[in-house]
Amino acid sequence: MPEETAGYRREESEAERLDRNYAELLQELRVAQAGVQILFAFLLTIAFQPRFATLDTYQQDFYIAVLISSAIAVICFTAPVAAHRVVFRKGVKDSLVTFTSRVASAGLVFLVTSVLGGVLLVVDLLLNLAASLIIVGALLVLVLVLWVVIPYRLRARD
Repeated sequence: MPEETAGYRREESEAERLDRNYAELLQELRVAQAGVQILFAFLLTIAFQPRFATLDTYQQDFYIAVLISSAIAVICFTAPVAAHRVVFRKGVKDSLVTFTSRVASAGLVFLVTSVLGGVLLVVDLLLNLAASLIIVGALLVLVLVLWVVIPYRLRARD
């Protein structure tokens, strides 16, 4: 079924569409994967810094939650590579594209959780919890507008 929107039409076979969709998903994952891997590596080093011992229990627990969220994002963004190795040349590209799309979406949720959690933790350390909640709330609104509201409006525009 060719994609059609407002006069734009792509003439391609189902196999060509799946190949294009998979290539586009992999390109998206390359962008997100680099950032989340840097964030994850940075988070891994924090526990070995002298100031980490000064965190209270809430802050240490929150750090662990952010670290785990970041690890899950890395796992989600790299899962398509492992899946591709398992199903390579098995004729299931349609299932691979669906799987990749779903884990990429999950990865984005864990990525934004990690980023916002990291900001909350740092601003809490530098200023206070109230300031960090205000800043993270504003960033969450920005994420929702840029990642959800605008894309869905573009999608609905016919």
